[in-house]
Amino acid sequence: MAYRDEWCGNVRDDSVGKRVQVAGWVRRRRDHGGLIFIDLRDRTGLVQLVFEQESNPAVHDQAQELRNEFVISVTGTVVARAPEMVNPNLPTGSVEIVADGLQILAAAKNPPFIPEDELDVDETLRLKYRYIDLRRARMFHNISLRHEVVQAVRRYLGDQGFLDVETPILTKSTPEGARDFLVPSRLQPGKFYALPQSPQLFKQLLMIGGVERYYQIARAFRDEDLRADRQLEHTQIDIEMSFIDEEDIQALVEGMFAAAFKQTLGVELQRPFRRLTYVDAMARYGSDKPDLRFGLEIADVSDLAGAIDFRLFAETVQAGGVVRGICATGGGRFSRKDVDDLAAEAAVFGAKGLLPVWIEEGSVRSPLQKFTTPEQMQSLIARLDGHPGDLLLFVADQKAVAEPSLGALRLALATRLGIEREGWCFAWVVDFPMFEYDEREKRLKAQHHPFTKPRLERLEDLVERPLELGTYAYDLVLNGVELGSGSLRISDPALQEAVFSALGLTAEDIEAKFGFLVEAMDYGIPPHGGIGLGLDRTVMLMAGESSIRDVIAFPKTASGSCPLTDAPSKVVVEQLRELHIRTT
Repeated sequence: MAYRDEWCGNVRDDSVGKRVQVAGWVRRRRDHGGLIFIDLRDRTGLVQLVFEQESNPAVHDQAQELRNEFVISVTGTVVARAPEMVNPNLPTGSVEIVADGLQILAAAKNPPFIPEDELDVDETLRLKYRYIDLRRARMFHNISLRHEVVQAVRRYLGDQGFLDVETPILTKSTPEGARDFLVPSRLQPGKFYALPQSPQLFKQLLMIGGVERYYQIARAFRDEDLRADRQLEHTQIDIEMSFIDEEDIQALVEGMFAAAFKQTLGVELQRPFRRLTYVDAMARYGSDKPDLRFGLEIADVSDLAGAIDFRLFAETVQAGGVVRGICATGGGRFSRKDVDDLAAEAAVFGAKGLLPVWIEEGSVRSPLQKFTTPEQMQSLIARLDGHPGDLLLFVADQKAVAEPSLGALRLALATRLGIEREGWCFAWVVDFPMFEYDEREKRLKAQHHPFTKPRLERLEDLVERPLELGTYAYDLVLNGVELGSGSLRISDPALQEAVFSALGLTAEDIEAKFGFLVEAMDYGIPPHGGIGLGLDRTVMLMAGESSIRDVIAFPKTASGSCPLTDAPSKVVVEQLRELHIRTT
């Protein structure tokens, strides 16, 4: 039995006079007595059907049964609409199909919401009935865009000589920054697999194995708290290359994104992408994933502040801290309450308050004024390039607090000032620190991961000045969102062992967690590096969405649950007994 020979969205002016068969879902029914109008929807769009009582009473009577979301197949002749009936907002709005045949393929209950693009529906309800939500043109566009991006990536990397290689989903638990999802082994009681947080170790083994150019559209799993751009399971474009340096990988990735944006959005990206160091990004933008589509750069005034007879400034600088500020152009209209609200944004990252300076014509207004000479105040204003009508905001604290606090303040100011953030601004943030000190655990941790190649002159640097070491690591950022991280990897077994030791791992720890990789490195390891890029985040930005849940077919909620399937759920005792597990 045939159901269609034409898509709804393809019925246009050049179809007039043709007899067609279309199929889809009833979007809307309008009964005008002798005429019944049906908007029929499939994945390509809408087309209007007309059922005429006079010309075909049997089919007209059958059409009276139709309701929203019924699934039907219709045959008929395409005719031009009368000029006054043309719908200019619809691609098929100048034609309609006069029906002479109707098959009702499936009836439908009244849906919990109408699947139209502009919804005012709770997201949990949308996810519970995701199969209805997916019928919206906007959702289909997002899923289709995701497919097109993946196809563009595959074509590009294939043309560059990369092989698509799958790596295991059931693997070994290794420390990679987040909690592992554990899977109990029935065949080996008391032992567990882990779902991979990334294919990191396996792609390095592929380099040792001589594959040289690997990629994978890889599933990755991280048991962590969720937010708009984070899911328990996500998809990354995973890439690894041998015999390369940083510039090779970055050029490859830039070419890949240029191809994907051109083929899917028709956008020509400007290359090469901007590059800035981690230190520069934090100092100027207060973030290692800065949105560079607008200014509002942060300025350091520590040298000026240290000479001011103001206790907070003096004590902060003497204690090794910094005083930094930002100029809100046009922010002179902000009230004291507005400043307090902005301070609350900065306080999330530890800032204890903001010190404001309102610049007016011929004068300033600030709590700081009584502690400064006119010359000192003018120096502060000049450093921040302030002008009458602007507002200067200062934070005095340790660098680890001041930088992210001002970064949050910068974003909040952009919103309050109504600064437009349009276009596509890619940037590489490079030369990340190798280590960071965990105050809670009182030990060093790798800022990226322990296989990142450090910038050092001798192994002793790992012991003598570990917190000063940079790395051959790089993050790709788009419009203030981190798309992915990568690095050159350690290809010297002695250096890898020294990094493990700096992290406090014993020989027994190394053998238990990474023994298979360490042993493989002794059999001839090439210089190599790679990157893992978030597919979900990339498509989210390209689709103009604010949450990756809108570009994933069946996502989880913020609590990690699936309203559609009711996962996670309890299992029967017999299943637990087979796995030698008892719950408490």
